[in-house]
Amino acid sequence: MSENSNRYKIHFLPNDKIVEVNEGSTVLDAAHSANIYINSICGGDGICGKCKVILSSGTVDAPTTKLLSKEEVDKDYIIACEAGITSELQILIPHETRLEGKKILLDQNEQHSMTWKAILGRAGFKHDALVKKICLKLEPPTMDDNIADHERLYQAIMMKQSVELNVMQTGYSILKKLPEVLRQEDWTVTVTLGHRGKILEIIDVQPGDTSNTNYGVAIDVGTTTVVACLLEMETSKVVDSEAVYNTQMKFGEDYIQRIIYAIQNDALDEMQRSIVTDINNLISTLVKRNSIILDDITAIVSAGNTAMHHFLLGLDPERIRKEPYIPTANFIPPIRAIQIGIDINSRGLLYTLPSVSAYVGADITSGAAAIRLDKEEMPTLLIDIGTNGEVVLGNKEWMVCCSASAGPAFEGSGIKHGMRAAKGAIEIMHITKEFEVSYSAIGDIPPRGICGSGLLDCIAEMLRSGIIDRSGNFQKGIKTDRLRKRDDEYEFVLVSKEDTGIDNEIVITQADIANLIRSKGAIYAAVSLLIESMGLGINDVHCVYLAGGFGNYLNVRNAITIGMLPDMPSSRIKFVGNTSLTGAKMALLSEDAFETVQSIASQMTYFDLMGNRKYMEEFMSANFLPHTNLDEFPSVLEELSSLNNQFSGTN
Repeated sequence: MSENSNRYKIHFLPNDKIVEVNEGSTVLDAAHSANIYINSICGGDGICGKCKVILSSGTVDAPTTKLLSKEEVDKDYIIACEAGITSELQILIPHETRLEGKKILLDQNEQHSMTWKAILGRAGFKHDALVKKICLKLEPPTMDDNIADHERLYQAIMMKQSVELNVMQTGYSILKKLPEVLRQEDWTVTVTLGHRGKILEIIDVQPGDTSNTNYGVAIDVGTTTVVACLLEMETSKVVDSEAVYNTQMKFGEDYIQRIIYAIQNDALDEMQRSIVTDINNLISTLVKRNSIILDDITAIVSAGNTAMHHFLLGLDPERIRKEPYIPTANFIPPIRAIQIGIDINSRGLLYTLPSVSAYVGADITSGAAAIRLDKEEMPTLLIDIGTNGEVVLGNKEWMVCCSASAGPAFEGSGIKHGMRAAKGAIEIMHITKEFEVSYSAIGDIPPRGICGSGLLDCIAEMLRSGIIDRSGNFQKGIKTDRLRKRDDEYEFVLVSKEDTGIDNEIVITQADIANLIRSKGAIYAAVSLLIESMGLGINDVHCVYLAGGFGNYLNVRNAITIGMLPDMPSSRIKFVGNTSLTGAKMALLSEDAFETVQSIASQMTYFDLMGNRKYMEEFMSANFLPHTNLDEFPSVLEELSSLNNQFSGTN
């Protein structure tokens, strides 16, 4: 941009923030500069149409677009990523474009009063924190016992911890202060010990007994949200938890978009600072709220997908998205948290749990450890449904995994009125045989759109009521005013304009249905291929665990009806919540659990589906409701045959 370019002030409402940007910048660029979130699932490529804002005053250079309806154009809506700034502006961000009130899943076992010793015990892990404080009362030296201070400390540690001399190490800064610290409280000291692989490091030595002030933080670094949990390392008590939206979302809703942004804009440092700032803000909130000091936090364990860990550590993520899809590292040694800017004890350690591949990350290995997949006798499935649907099949003898590119349809992208699980999102839906629609929206406010669980319900209910056929096409002969043709495409009105919170109807279109069927098909095809690759059938699978936020709220019967999940008794399908965070807590509090995650990551065999011909065949077969082969869904055939004759005698 030329130094002589005009600069204009942009006033954002309702945030009441003003930012000054160069002429030609987009409204989305200005929002980024003001650190204001605007829904932009495609990362500013002008594809998704979710970054709709209202131009209250001023002028922009914006192309004609089909992403806005005539009614929206008449109300001065513009697409923020397409609107070039040519004057000072006032921009109103409407409800549907803001980020508000999403259900952030912390942990289904979250209770601040509880300790995790019982949970660790049930999982078969010993409580033995990765970083611990021990109080030592040393014998002072005499003429008959005149060994050096450092060796005297080592002897006391060896007696207390039953460790070998050759596995311990001490840093230079500790050696420098050691003589004074030992004598300050009459040879009573507290030693902070941290596991670094096979080495036990003396992280710190403090005068007196401070062993009761040792805290750790378990973090789930998600693509959308970042969750932190503060724990007492000695008692294993959950002290507090907090969550925020990942501010990297302004660079792209999914991590592939963010990788592209980072490479094209030489912005890896900016991406790293963004996630570290989120973590520091979470830790600061937890510290202030619980009246502790940062210096008492000695360890962090982080779980997250492979790309998010690359962003966190500032590692080059470019090759994650390019053949042959190679990350910089899957197994990352512990580092000082301060090295990447995380504010805890200056010598505190950051442990990042291991990944398996570019697309099966530490959130999955952590989750597999949390449910003790490595102890299962029978074949068991772990499924995390998201933009990338990660699937693990295995037991104590073997594990195979894959990542299916399901796309973000169930997160709202590519769906006309799709949205995240925020206030006003329809999360439960029913449709009667007479095509009447009832629903429940988050926050008990007028609906503004439909989130993933509501969309899943919608497809299942439309199939049951005969609104759509097995291919997902609208049945044009049904007698209802809800089905109509608009802009050369059929759509079904779910909520009338008078009943919404967006001054517009909420509809589902033929294109929406096609996107959702592709997404569910990708997940089922991955599950089907993994099961078949091991010479098994669905009846050989003992249990299916559903992890993550979306999995925690979906209707299992509806997921089976549309063919997202395999046809099995609902009693064998279990919600397990945020297993990524659960596994991180376990690893923080138990060296045994930490090593189990490492072992699981080493044990998993990764199936690459991207160029797999068999997967594409399975995917095409799964692009029907529930599937082209109804023999795979006998309960669905039985459920629907009496309701809709398209299923009667069909195979």
